[in-house]
Amino acid sequence: MRVMLVEDNKKELAQFEEITRELLPEADILAFDDPLNALAKARTTEIDISFVDTDMPDLNGIELGIYLKELNPFMNIIFVSDNKDYGFDAMQLHASGYMLRPITTGKLQGELAELRYAEKYNDHKRVFAQTFGNFELFVDGKPVEFKYSRTKEIVAILINNRGAQTTNGEIIANLWEDDGDPAKKQSYLSNLRQDLQNTFTKLKLDGIILKQRGSMAIAKDRIECDLFDWLEKKEASQYKYMGDYMNQYGWCEFFHAELDEISYAMEE
Repeated sequence: MRVMLVEDNKKELAQFEEITRELLPEADILAFDDPLNALAKARTTEIDISFVDTDMPDLNGIELGIYLKELNPFMNIIFVSDNKDYGFDAMQLHASGYMLRPITTGKLQGELAELRYAEKYNDHKRVFAQTFGNFELFVDGKPVEFKYSRTKEIVAILINNRGAQTTNGEIIANLWEDDGDPAKKQSYLSNLRQDLQNTFTKLKLDGIILKQRGSMAIAKDRIECDLFDWLEKKEASQYKYMGDYMNQYGWCEFFHAELDEISYAMEE
């Protein structure tokens, strides 16, 4: 869960951040004392919950809330104010909550317990990877469109490796085997990696791909995947391997045997 705090009073922001971290120790907390900086961050990062001060210079809380709602209709926006003057505006925006100062642990707990879109962020992941049959990647129920078809294949390779870091050399070997000029392959891979980053940034999917120097991995906990679910839950999974796995890619034929063995073991 990613939580954004927007409060122009730095002292109050620090206190707010401290309380939020106590209540949500696993959350990624983003604190801003400038609403324009907060808006810039929201344009490139998926935010689950935003606590927004109503009275701020340059861009007041309601105005910021309108922009945030346009960026992500499922964001939980909770306004923080000294009075009830903005209550109607918050209601028109279908805000998740409206909290009067002083900010306390009890008030914050109450707002978190009544999130408008709690189910979406607690139980539902935006990204679904389909591996049984043809490989497809969905975000918010829609297939992801990359500039290059091989960018999608890179995602398939990372998912097939189930969270393990995959080197550039391994990716190149899967994509092109022994064909072509190595220097050209490396250059093309750079283009594919940039396409992957641009596409996921546009979709606000930062954190899905975990990068290290010369390698990448998929963040298994950030996506739903039929393969991952089936391997973890076995017979209790809602998905079932029927012998088809990423059918459009020749490099995954080796893994069919592994999946077949697991499937046979489940049936015994």
